[in-house]
Amino acid sequence: MAKLNDRVKSEPIYTHGGGKASHISSMQELRRSVLACMLWENEFYEDGEEISNRIISLIQNMPKNKLDDVAKLAVEARTKQHLRHVPLLICDALASVGYKVANTLAEVIQRPDELTEMLAIYWKDGKVPIAKQVKKGLAKAFTKFNEYSLAKYNQDRKIKLRDVLFLVHAKPLNDDQAALWKRLVDNKLLTPDTWEVELSASKDKKDSWERLLKEEKLGSLAMLRNLRNMENENVDSKLISNGIMNADYSKVLPFRFFAAAQYAPRYAEELNTAFINSFVKKQDKLKGKTILIIDISGSMKESLSEKSDMTRIIAACSLAPIMRELCENVAIYATSGNDYTRKHATSLVPNYRGLPLAEAIPRMREKLGEGGIFLNQVCKYIAEKEMSADRTIVITDEQDCSGSDSDSPLKATPLGKGYMINVASAKNGIGYGKWIHIDGFSEACVNYILESEKEVLQ
Repeated sequence: MAKLNDRVKSEPIYTHGGGKASHISSMQELRRSVLACMLWENEFYEDGEEISNRIISLIQNMPKNKLDDVAKLAVEARTKQHLRHVPLLICDALASVGYKVANTLAEVIQRPDELTEMLAIYWKDGKVPIAKQVKKGLAKAFTKFNEYSLAKYNQDRKIKLRDVLFLVHAKPLNDDQAALWKRLVDNKLLTPDTWEVELSASKDKKDSWERLLKEEKLGSLAMLRNLRNMENENVDSKLISNGIMNADYSKVLPFRFFAAAQYAPRYAEELNTAFINSFVKKQDKLKGKTILIIDISGSMKESLSEKSDMTRIIAACSLAPIMRELCENVAIYATSGNDYTRKHATSLVPNYRGLPLAEAIPRMREKLGEGGIFLNQVCKYIAEKEMSADRTIVITDEQDCSGSDSDSPLKATPLGKGYMINVASAKNGIGYGKWIHIDGFSEACVNYILESEKEVLQ
C-alpha cells in the first residue's frame, strides 16, 4: 500500500551565483552571517543593511534554548575573529528578546570606545530607556579600563564616555577608580602618550616616530599602518625593523601584513618573518597530504569595507601561508572560471612561503579569469591530478555558479576530510554535508582545523 503521509520535500535554495545551496539551521545561518561581517559594510552580493537585518531577525526568532549559543557566538566573534561591531549588534539583539546579556556584553567590550558604540547601536532607531541587563553589562565593562585607555578613547562624539557613566550608574571598584572617574567627568584625564597625540603636536615628525619606536609605544596595528609615513620622514630603518619584529600581533588579522608589505616593500622581509612568527606557532603539523583550494572568483574581489582596499581574496590568501606552514605536505590551487561557458579554471600555485605566497595567488586571476567558483568541477579535476589526500580545505565565499543539477556543488566530494572556510556573510552557501564548515578570516579558522584533528596528530 502506498504511504499517504509522504515526506515533505524542501524547496531548493541557491547561491547568488546560481548553484544549489545547502539547507542549514538558523544557528548555522547566523554563524555564516556574523563571523566574516564588517557591520553595515556592503559585500559583492548583499548590502550591509540586509546582512545586519538578517542577523537581528535570526536572533529574535531563535529558539530560547539556543540563545546561550548566540551569546557564545558574540564572544567568539570578538575574541577569536577580532570583529568589533557585530558582537555589539548581537548583544543588542539578545537584549531585545529579554536575554540576560550583561556578562556577555562585559566580555565582548574590550576597548572604551565600544561602551559608546554599544549605546549608539542600541539607539540606532531612536532613543529608548536602556534595558537593565545592558546597563549592568556596560557598568561591569567600565571597570576594566585604566586612565590611559579612557583618555585615549575619550572622544568628542554624540555619545561620550561620561554619558555612559552617568546613564548606567557604574560603581567603582575602589577609591582610585572613583577618583579616575571623577577626572573623566570633569574632563581632566591625563593626556595619553599615544602616537596620535605625539604626532599631532609634534614639529619634528622624525624625532617623534623614533621616540615612540625606542620606547615601544607604537601599537602593532599602528606599526603596520604607518610604515610608509615613517619612511617618508626618513625614520631610522633599524628602529623600524626592530619595531616590526618586536610588536605583539595577537589581535591583528593576517591580511594586515599583506597591506603593509604593499605599502612598504622595503620591509617585506621583516614583515614576512613577523607574519610567520605570529601565526605559525611551534606545534605538530597536520600529518599527510593536504589540498588547499583558494577561490579567486569575481565576487571575491569585493573590499572588506568601504574604507579599506583589502579584498576578500586577500583575506583568503592571507590564510594560505599559515596553512602551508602547518601542513606536512601541501598542494595549493587557485580556482575561478568562465560564467558564460560554466567551466572552471584551476591551476597549481607556486610553492612560496609566507607573504610571497599570499601575493602570488591573486595575480593568477589574469590567467584563470574572474568567473565564479565551480566546486564540483574543481574537486573532480583535483582528484584526477592528485589521486588521493588526507584532507581538502577550500577558502571561498561559497557563491558557486554551477547552474545544472548534474554539476551541483552539493555533489562535490573532497579528497579525504573536507573543510570549507567561508570568508563572506552571504545568506546561502554550499560547504555543509560532506564538508566541515568554518566561518571567518582570522587565524582562528586554521586553529579550528588543528584542534579538530588533534587525535590524528597524537
